[in-house]
Amino acid sequence: MRKLISRCMVIAFILLGISAYSQAKIKFSSIPNVLQGIEPNDKIDFWVLNYNTYGKDQELKVSGAKKDFIPQTSGFDLFPDEDSFYYIVYSSGGKINYVTDLDALKKFVGKIDNVQEAAILATVDGYMIDEEFKDVAGNYYVDQSNYYLDLGKLTSKECPYQKTHFTLTVNKASGAVTQVKDNGTYIELYNKKCANNPRLLKIEKKEESKDESKKSPKRR
Repeated sequence: MRKLISRCMVIAFILLGISAYSQAKIKFSSIPNVLQGIEPNDKIDFWVLNYNTYGKDQELKVSGAKKDFIPQTSGFDLFPDEDSFYYIVYSSGGKINYVTDLDALKKFVGKIDNVQEAAILATVDGYMIDEEFKDVAGNYYVDQSNYYLDLGKLTSKECPYQKTHFTLTVNKASGAVTQVKDNGTYIELYNKKCANNPRLLKIEKKEESKDESKKSPKRR
């Protein structure tokens, strides 16, 4: 009887350990690595993932026998960046095609095959892997049925710009988002154009006090 109880306890601890390990959050390594995880469902002759920064192309991944193509001057980004973008060139049935926006990226990815593709398709709905805040908006864990993605989203374009982090539950079988949990705001961003930028208000107050001190007459 004691042996049976001992065995049951060992099995219980093992199952708990497996459960805890399966739900351990893993940070997305980088946006380029996420994009390299794409596994197209359509029959593709070759495809190339390009990263363009300051007008210069860099080929991050080449799959298949690459053919000549026309460098693109615009593309998509999983995290807004004014100085860079990604684009994909691929050949299907001998025809060269280009992926330069999120809708075309969604079509190219097709059915979700892995957690990287789940994160990519979430960007079509405005979510993003925030590389500066991966602890709250750039990680995931998985179980037998679902991917659980912690992602960020720009939820206010008015000043201050506001980022909120969400947990998306994505069903592995269907690729559908079955639940979205709002985890709250994790950062507020101000820029020079924000009328209520606290830093600018402090500077303005200092300048006003300086002007007033100049205007006030000196006592003799």
